[in-house]
Amino acid sequence: MDAEPKPGTLDGHATAPRFVVGSTMRHVLVMTGTATAGLIAIFIVDFVSLLYISWLNDPSMTAGVGLATVVMFFTVSINVGLMIPIGALVSRALGARRLDDARRLATSGTILMALVAAAVSGIILPLLPTVLHALGANEQTYLVASSFLWIALPTNVLMALGMGLSTVLRAAGDARRSMYATLSVAAVTVVLDPLLIFGLDLKSDGAAITINIARVAYLAVAYGYVTRVHKLLAYPHPHAVAADARAFFAIAVPAILTNIAAPASNAFFTGVMAQFGDQAIAASAIIDRVTPLAFAGLFALAGAIGPVLGQNWGAQRYDRMQQVLKDALTFTVVYVGVVWLILFLVRVPLTQIFNAPPLTAELVQFFCQLSGFIWFFVALVFVANASFNNLGYPLLSTFFNWGRATLGMIPFAYFGAQIGGPKGALLGIGIGSVAFGIAAILTAFWTIRRLERQAVPAL
Repeated sequence: MDAEPKPGTLDGHATAPRFVVGSTMRHVLVMTGTATAGLIAIFIVDFVSLLYISWLNDPSMTAGVGLATVVMFFTVSINVGLMIPIGALVSRALGARRLDDARRLATSGTILMALVAAAVSGIILPLLPTVLHALGANEQTYLVASSFLWIALPTNVLMALGMGLSTVLRAAGDARRSMYATLSVAAVTVVLDPLLIFGLDLKSDGAAITINIARVAYLAVAYGYVTRVHKLLAYPHPHAVAADARAFFAIAVPAILTNIAAPASNAFFTGVMAQFGDQAIAASAIIDRVTPLAFAGLFALAGAIGPVLGQNWGAQRYDRMQQVLKDALTFTVVYVGVVWLILFLVRVPLTQIFNAPPLTAELVQFFCQLSGFIWFFVALVFVANASFNNLGYPLLSTFFNWGRATLGMIPFAYFGAQIGGPKGALLGIGIGSVAFGIAAILTAFWTIRRLERQAVPAL
C-alpha cells in the first residue's frame, strides 16, 4: 500500500497539493476561519453602512437602501456562482499536478466571470423602475434605491474580477492572502463611509460611492497576490478562453441558477414584508445585514470546503472527501449553537443601536430568537451545495436550492404572513427549510460514494 504523500514532495520534483495531506478538520478550520474573517469584514461594512443610514432617522431611506441591497444581492449571487467553476477547475488541476492547466483555467475563468458580470449590470440598470416597484418601493424609497444602484452597479465588473482572483488564491490553498484581499474592502469602507455619508452629507449616495472605491482596492490587492506570489495567471489568448468556456459554463450555469434562488426568495420575502409598511421593510433590511454578519462562518464554510474537496478528488482520496463533509457538519452544529445564543442575548441592544421604531424592533428581536433554528438547516443545504458544485453534480445543487427557495419558502412565508403577520412569515421560512436541509446533506454523502464506485483503479 502506497504511503500518503508528504507536503513538499511529489516524485521528488514538485510540491504536493496542500489539501491532500494532513488533518482534514484542520484544513476545514483554517480555510473557514480565514474566509470568515474576510467575510465578516465585508458584512460588517454593510452592517455599519446601514447603521449610519439609520442614524439619519429616516425610515424611508433605510428602507430604500434595504431594497437596493436586495438587487445587489442578486448580482453578488451571480458573481458567487461564477466563482464556483474557477475554484472547482483550478483546484482540481492543482490536485492532479497540472500547473499549466491551472494557470490557463484561472485566466480564462476570471475573464469569463468579468464579461458575465458586466452584462448583468447592463441588463439590470434599465429595468430598475420595474424591479424596485415590484419589490414594493414607494416614491421616496424608489428614489433612494435607484440613486444608490446607479452609482454602485456599474462597478460590479470590478467586484467580479476581485472575487475571481480571490477564488484562485483559495484554490491554491492560500486562504490567508485571500483574506487580506477581502480585508482591503473593510479598510477602505471604514475610513470613507462616515466621511462621505456625514462629512460631505452625501447620505446613502456616499455609501454607494464608498462601495466603488473599495472594489478597486479589492481587485488591486487580489491581482497582486495572484500574479506576484503564485504566478497563477497566464497571458490571455482568445482561443484558450473560448475553449475553456464550455467547461466553465457547464459548472457556472447550474451554479448561477442555484445561487439566484436565494435573492429570488429574498425578493419574494421583501415583497411579503412590504405589505406591512416601511417599518417592516426596515426590519427586513436590518435582518439582511445581521444574518450574514452573524452567520458568516456558514457562508465561509460553504466556500472553504470546495477547494479541499476538489484537490482530494483530483488525487482520488475519497476517504478524505467523506471526512471533509463530516468535519463540516461538526463545525456547523457548534457554530450555529454559539451564534444563536449570542443573538438571543443581544437582541434588545441590537435594535436600540439602529434607533428601530416599535414594529421594526419587534420583528428583529423575534428573528434573533428564531435564527439558530432557521440557519442550521439552511447551512446543511450550503454544505451539500459546495460538495455538489465541486464534485460534478451542479444540477443537484440547483435542485435543492430552488426547492428550498420555492416549495420550502414561498408557501410557508405567504401563509405564515396571512396567519401571523410578519412574524408568521419569519417562522414560515424556518419551517420550510427543514426537509430540504436534511435531504441535501444525505445526498452529498451519496454522491461521494458514487464517485468512488465509478473511479477506475490506477494501473
